[in-house]
Amino acid sequence: MSPWLPIIMAVPVVGAIVVALLPKGGDKLAKQVTLAVSLLTMVLTGVMAAGFKPGGERFQFKAEYDWIPSFGVKFGVGVDGVALVLIALSVVLVPIVVLASWHDADGVRTSDGTLITPKRSVKTYFSLLLVLETMMIGVFAATDVFLFYVFFEAMLIPMYFMIGSYGGAQRSYAAVKFLLYSLFGGLLMLVAVIGLYVLANKGTFMFEPLVGAIKDPTTQKWLFGGFFIAFAIKAPLWPVHTWLPDAAAQAPAGAAVLLVGVLDKVGTFGMLRFCLELFPDAAKAFTMPIVVLAVISIIYGAIVAIGQTDMKRLIAYTSISHFGFIVLGVFAMSSVAQSGAALYMVNHGFATGALFLAAGFLIARRGSPFIADYGGVQKVAPVLAGFFLVAGLAGLSLPGLSSFVSEFMVMIGTYSSVAHGSGALTVAAIISAVAVILAAVYILWMVQRTLNGPTAEPVKAFKDLNAREIWVLAPLVALIIGFGFFPKPLLDVINPSVQQTLTNVQVPTATIAEKGTGQ
Repeated sequence: MSPWLPIIMAVPVVGAIVVALLPKGGDKLAKQVTLAVSLLTMVLTGVMAAGFKPGGERFQFKAEYDWIPSFGVKFGVGVDGVALVLIALSVVLVPIVVLASWHDADGVRTSDGTLITPKRSVKTYFSLLLVLETMMIGVFAATDVFLFYVFFEAMLIPMYFMIGSYGGAQRSYAAVKFLLYSLFGGLLMLVAVIGLYVLANKGTFMFEPLVGAIKDPTTQKWLFGGFFIAFAIKAPLWPVHTWLPDAAAQAPAGAAVLLVGVLDKVGTFGMLRFCLELFPDAAKAFTMPIVVLAVISIIYGAIVAIGQTDMKRLIAYTSISHFGFIVLGVFAMSSVAQSGAALYMVNHGFATGALFLAAGFLIARRGSPFIADYGGVQKVAPVLAGFFLVAGLAGLSLPGLSSFVSEFMVMIGTYSSVAHGSGALTVAAIISAVAVILAAVYILWMVQRTLNGPTAEPVKAFKDLNAREIWVLAPLVALIIGFGFFPKPLLDVINPSVQQTLTNVQVPTATIAEKGTGQ
């Protein structure tokens, strides 16, 4: 057994306890300790990841400890390529969010100067960040289905308090709506998890023995439904998406980054890992209805984003469109589309994270999330405007930036898939391509209204980014550009896991495009 994952998961928890026990008045120390702990977690994850062998055993760095022996429940963790890159995304974003959130727990000031004070202390906020980091690592690392469910539900607790205690004027409503939607999905998944355990009759919740254990197609469909609805809510997929715009708009910018950049990826990760491999016949049977929902999400999210007047709600709706692309790639069931979907999860986290944080810095200066309250920002804060522009262009998948590679792979993999008959998926890919035009509309409209034109009177007093804020955005922009030109390191890790998934689902791993190029 490897100690890497238990240690990496333990470090943030220990850090959270230390931060919570700091004496009253130690707010600055609490922030510094949180930053140090998150950086240590990132370094440890990097060292572990350096030992990952893409061509080796599927699940690596495995550790298993008996947890509830009478029910065969283990504390089982391990990572394949997809889980590894998502854990890496999480541990990279957390220290960036800590830096960005340096003053988030101090309160939110509105455009009329009113200070919305948080319900809880600064120490509590940063303790919650570290607890959430452990949950995010755990949910991607879990190789025991019951343990995955526990982390899936436990993630809700710190995020609920981060939104409900430190968010905007409608924070309580947004937090409760987020919690209720997620709990409903979690309840359905719990029923399916128990059904899987009983009907598989393996005496264990460990993932690998359960693959292929359910043979009956009808049983697969019922269990698949429980898992899929929970993941569709988490993703979120139309029509169970309505909690996201409210939660993202009311959450502090840093919390919104982790919510949209990481927590929502648990939904698409769960579809790829659990829905497809545990219930392959059901996944094939429901592919076309799910593809239809994905296409609706892509177009709907883009169209509604165009009509938004609130920056954070606009970004949230763009994410609904992006998640539609990810779901489309997962259920296209070609190696190119699924690798593109997994890569999209990572690249979306960096691109949307940068856009949320840049928008958060604008809102902190102006006190308003409304696009109409800005104008001419580039004249008074050119560095902030530049970062905002690059993040926006990544959001519309401009060639040369990381999101373009992911989106292109999903569309070409879907267009050329032979898994379900190329005709219907070809149509889905063509319709989805309309979102590329719509993305240009909503991003360029927002950029034009905020950065260009006459300088609004309140904007004239803006200060440009300080050193801390530059350190927040610069790494994300570097990753967006770097993976835009050179995504190979991520794809080398992702591809073997995708091939294993398709093998377990018994789908040909080659697409028409791959056959045509001789790959």
